[in-house]
Amino acid sequence: MTGSSPEALPEALRGALAELARAPRLLVALDFDGTLAPEVDDPEQARALPEARDAVLRLRDAPGTRVALVSGRALDSLIRVSQPPRDVLLVGSHGVELRLDDADPHPGLDAAELARVATLHAVLERVAERFENVWVEAKPAGFALHTRLASVDDARAAQQTASREVGRELEGLTVRRGKNVLEFAVRSATKGEAIERLRHYTAADAVLYAGDDVTDEDAFAALHPGDLALKSGPGDTIAPFRVPGPAEVAHALATLATLRPPT
Repeated sequence: MTGSSPEALPEALRGALAELARAPRLLVALDFDGTLAPEVDDPEQARALPEARDAVLRLRDAPGTRVALVSGRALDSLIRVSQPPRDVLLVGSHGVELRLDDADPHPGLDAAELARVATLHAVLERVAERFENVWVEAKPAGFALHTRLASVDDARAAQQTASREVGRELEGLTVRRGKNVLEFAVRSATKGEAIERLRHYTAADAVLYAGDDVTDEDAFAALHPGDLALKSGPGDTIAPFRVPGPAEVAHALATLATLRPPT
């Protein structure tokens, strides 16, 4: 943590957590960057706050509870930065990759998809070369153009150029805008679809989802009455509950772990 204590949880959120804690089968699904881990300039240096990791482990050990990490990161990157126990369910690349216990998480692309991926890679690398501190991250079904370290003008120009030139070369891609990142994929998947799959897989009676980015709104929209949506940080959201950042998310998770019945 940064040395400061997390803000106290709003009373309404504490009440909602107490209600959620009574669910016989509970799924706790969590974004990583900006939710469990503070945002950093180098994505590979991101780490969950110790308090967040401890709360996740407590929930993982609670009866009738499954924990999932749901990220836009490629699955291999998510595993490196989060170092999750094997029984934590994982969703990478917004749902393109899923590690559901023993299931194979990696998607197999067909020849046509691989050709589109190669074209997309070439276009984005050409764009990134024109701008300082803009770089391309490979994902299993596409790429992300990162602009966090670029100037405001270069970031805007790089994203506009990428949208224009990719659109000229390829049709029908899935495009996602996040904080300081523009992603293109040859397969469509959303965090909302991932939540529905996780709910079915775990037979959850209720779901908590916490996230901080635009792409997390799909997950919030997929929640049912009796679930709990928690927004981390600023920005427009449909989530009924919001906390300032990862320290308060950790506090909320620890509170839920304490409220969860032992049997």
